[in-house]
Amino acid sequence: MEIDVQKMIFEFIGGLGIFLFGLKYMGDGLQQTAGDNLRNLLDRFTKNPFMGVLAGAITTALLQSSSTTTVLTVGLVNAGFMTFRQAIGVIMGANIGTTMTAFIIGIDIKAYGLPILAVGALLIFFFKNKKVTYVGQTIFGLGSLFFGLEMMSGGMKPLRSLEAFQELTINMSQNPLLGVLVGTVFTVIVQSSSATIGILQGLFGEGLIDLQAALPVLFGDNIGTTITAVLAAIGASVGARRAAFTHVIFNLLGATLFLLLLKPFTLYTEWLRSTLDLNPEMTIAFAHGSFNIANTVLQFPFIAVLAWVVVKLVPGEESAVDSKPQHLDPIFIEQSPSLALDQAKEEVLRMGELAYKGLEEAGSYSNNLKQKHAEIALQFEDALNNLDRKITDYLVKLSVAPLTDEDSRKHSALLDSVRDYERIGDHFENIVELIDYKVSNKVDLTGQAQEDLNDMFNLTLMTVKQATKALETMDREEALAVVQKEDKIDQMERTYRKKHILRLNEGLCSGQAGIVFVDIISNLERIGDHAVNIAEEVLGEEDQ
Repeated sequence: MEIDVQKMIFEFIGGLGIFLFGLKYMGDGLQQTAGDNLRNLLDRFTKNPFMGVLAGAITTALLQSSSTTTVLTVGLVNAGFMTFRQAIGVIMGANIGTTMTAFIIGIDIKAYGLPILAVGALLIFFFKNKKVTYVGQTIFGLGSLFFGLEMMSGGMKPLRSLEAFQELTINMSQNPLLGVLVGTVFTVIVQSSSATIGILQGLFGEGLIDLQAALPVLFGDNIGTTITAVLAAIGASVGARRAAFTHVIFNLLGATLFLLLLKPFTLYTEWLRSTLDLNPEMTIAFAHGSFNIANTVLQFPFIAVLAWVVVKLVPGEESAVDSKPQHLDPIFIEQSPSLALDQAKEEVLRMGELAYKGLEEAGSYSNNLKQKHAEIALQFEDALNNLDRKITDYLVKLSVAPLTDEDSRKHSALLDSVRDYERIGDHFENIVELIDYKVSNKVDLTGQAQEDLNDMFNLTLMTVKQATKALETMDREEALAVVQKEDKIDQMERTYRKKHILRLNEGLCSGQAGIVFVDIISNLERIGDHAVNIAEEVLGEEDQ
């Protein structure tokens, strides 16, 4: 029988494309249906390793991607929301959660892919309710997953008559390391272990590969999926690199261990298949699930050892930014509202420090265009957003406690200051984005324009620092000095804007450069306004 190679390749790559689209679309729909709180789930429920495993498994089951969960975890570690040790449990849990896709594929409803697609499309296009639309997105993604799988299976059927493929499967049965290599390389290429497990289920379902050859490929898939986290950690903080490295070591150790136990694991899988009367696809799903659960159970007691090894391999300080509040103890709200207010003030002053450092990093990025400064600035902005939420919640709870008139004024001043510091973060984030635009569009500023920017950055930094000092000491003189500096910032902004218009008229710089320059000084001027708002809280307190 002659094989239509073009048709076979087109059906396979087309089916793979539809499968990957369905996987992502279903994950996005599930995430939206569950509410966009997965980051909070990881942040809140990772206090101990066991809860981390649970949070990682649930998050991955909703996202339908262990790589996405691991990348999200790397991001949380990078931003200081999670410690490296907390991340280890989440990464272990992610490997368990990712098996959900294989079990979905194992349900023998591939033939109903198109009707499922139709139901999803109906819910997306004919209902205005967002929740119904998200459910429709999930169903549409599920239908795409099954339709893509069916198309891939059709494309793979002619492989049974290809002598080269038969030889490859025989070699993989005789040499498990070859199977591990095939699984690893293919997952690195496709960037989805769920997709490669799906393909493996299809091959096994068509009888194109035996169990002895399929299981090493499955182990290789788990190694290949770590590449996404490794790529996400390039250039990230030490803690984030450690988290990605842990993912690699954890999956490598698991694959090595089960490769050594291949014969008993194969017998166990065959026993499961006959005992539970599993179809071929579900057999691979149970093998995948058993492998990841057993791997987690076996390595879980050695989390401390794993952490120690990774710390030795990736030395350095763990995080550039500590994003979590350090002083907000809820017990003081009832026991001593006055002390709780002092605790809140300490945290607001921390916001002041982070706002200053974030603006400083944005200024450094403006000068040397090194990406690490942009990343650290955005970490500070993320930390400010988190502290804004946590301090505001704390102060809202404190507002119902009995406060003296003086404490009430202090409470109000702190609430306003929190908002101002958060807005300073927004403005230096805008500046980072403007510099990103400048870099990506190859926009050049003149030497004079950059010098003007540096002068304004320095004055704005001094103003923010002095506003925080005024708030800390409640010093009226410091607060008045902030007001004077902000007047200079306003004057500087007007002067530099006019100078830049002259440069534009003389053709010394481009229109794009003009927009970038004017927008940056405008954001610096607004930062000065927020610094004055903080100083005026001090002046208002003194005037009472």
